This record gives sequence, C-alpha cells and structure tokens, in this order.
Amino acid sequence: MYAATVDGHLSSKVANYPPRVYVPNSADGTVDVIDPATFRVVDRLQVGRIPHHIAPSWDMTHLYVDTEGSSSLSLIDPMTAKIAGSIPVAYPYNLYFTPDGTRAIVVAERLQRIDFYDSQTWKQLGSVTVPWRGVDHLDFSADGSFLLASTEWTGMVIKIDIATMSMTGSLAVGGLPIDVRLAPDGSVFYVANQGRQGVSVIDAANLTEVQFIPTARGAHGLEISRDTHFLYVSNRLAGTISVVNLRTRAVVATWATGGSPDMMALSPNGGELWVSGRFDRSVYVVDTATGILIHQIAVGGAPHGLTFFPNPGRFSLGHNGVYR
Repeated sequence: MYAATVDGHLSSKVANYPPRVYVPNSADGTVDVIDPATFRVVDRLQVGRIPHHIAPSWDMTHLYVDTEGSSSLSLIDPMTAKIAGSIPVAYPYNLYFTPDGTRAIVVAERLQRIDFYDSQTWKQLGSVTVPWRGVDHLDFSADGSFLLASTEWTGMVIKIDIATMSMTGSLAVGGLPIDVRLAPDGSVFYVANQGRQGVSVIDAANLTEVQFIPTARGAHGLEISRDTHFLYVSNRLAGTISVVNLRTRAVVATWATGGSPDMMALSPNGGELWVSGRFDRSVYVVDTATGILIHQIAVGGAPHGLTFFPNPGRFSLGHNGVYR
C-alpha cells in the first residue's frame, strides 16, 4: 500500500516546495511554521478558531487547516507557506480524500457526522450520521471501497461504504479508540486505543478484533515507518513512543519523549519522527535510528495534527499526511 513512499523520493510535482513542518495550535487559533533544517519556528499564521489537523490536498498542491471552531478550512500555499483563502464547511475536525481523489470527507465530530464533498467544487454530496459520540479518525481499505472510522467516546469502530455513503457495520472495541491506519499489506487495520493502552488489530472484512497489542498509557497516534517494517504508536499519557514490529506485532522498542506525544509525521527520508506535544506547547523530534529525542521546539497552545510537507507519495489521503 505504501510502495510509493518507501524510498523517500519526492515526486517532481512537490520537489520544489520548501520543506516545512506546519503545527496547528488548537488553543491559539494559529499555525506555527518550522524550518526542519534549523528546527526553528520561522512564522506564525493566524487561522480560524480551534485548528486541529493540517491535511495535504489529494494532489498535494496545497494544505488545508481544519479550523473546527470557525467552521472553515484555511488554505495554505506550500510554496509561500502563507494563508491563501478559506472554504466554509461545518465543524471540520478532520479531513480526508478518497483514494481516487474525487471526494473530500469532512469528519464533523461535534455533529456526529461524516460529510462527503466534491473535492473540486466543495458541493456536499452526502452525509453519514454516526449514532455514537466522538467520530474523529479513519482510513481506507486497500481497494478504496470502504473506510473504517473510530468513535472515541463510545468505544466503537464503524465501517462506511464509499459508493453508497452509508454505514454498513460496527464493532465494539471498548476504551477510547483514536487513530486508524491500514497495514502495509492491506490485510488489517490498526486502531490506537487510549483507554485500553494499546492497539487493536482489526479484520475489517469480518469486523472482528483479531489481536490486541499492549503499548502504554494513552495510546493515541499511529505512523508507519518509511520502510513499512514498524508501526510507531504515541502514548500520550506515558510520554513515550512504542515501536511495533509489523511482522511479529510485538513492541520491540520504547522511545521516551516526555510530555504528551500526540500526532506524528515522518521526515521524507524517514530519519526523523516529528511529534506534537499536545499539553506542553512543544514539538518533539526523535531520531528513528536511535530513538533519541534530538530536539524539543516551543510552539503555541495545544499543538495537534502537525504535518511535514512535502513528503513522498503519489497522492494524499489527507488527515495530517497519509500518502499512497
């Protein structure tokens, strides 16, 4: 599934963009822009209220900031790293794009709803009402026919058919399910569970939990290593990153960041893992070869779904930078 991302090579359409790490500060209504070469904040952009994640567009020509409190998506031009407009949508907590690029999916957590839009015109095409609270993260099946989404506050995972824009199943995993990521071979989904302190392995075809991988307190965000051999799991309450071997599904290392590691993004070569510190106004940078924290960068209040852009891939599925 991630073959186009493994070698770390940037496609010609994004290679000329200046590398930057964009950090949405949910408490401040700002986005900090970090130069990854110097590990310094070089700009602070004013956006709408409660920005949560920064999603590269499907074609990777611009970035969207989910400004939930302002019911809008702020656009960032990655060439200038400046705000270039906004699009009104209802309470966007998270933003995704279908693998074929035709539809944008806005996760409106406040409304218990997943809204489908035409990705070019932003005309709303359909909506799925979710009967459980806290819908917030998702990923797509290997063939793009359905998605799996978490409902954080009620311990449910739901399956939605893309073509019909309808919910076709659900699974009670308990706890507080958060981030969702498709396995590199497309066979299962991984779902971080902050309440159960680990990661569910889910067979979405049969909607069953086939395994549970204990990590540490507050298992929250997921990121797959550049070589696709490992799954990084941020443990927000433990102040650590668990490294899971995807072949054995066992934790093989634990990296200490301290603080409150939340959402993560890899550098293009996979050598650095950039992590937002949700409750301590920081971004952590971890050397993935050694697991050592090499930088801690002061940012705004409640940093959340940061993205490192540009990054390798044919296209973006959104969130804070999931590529295929």
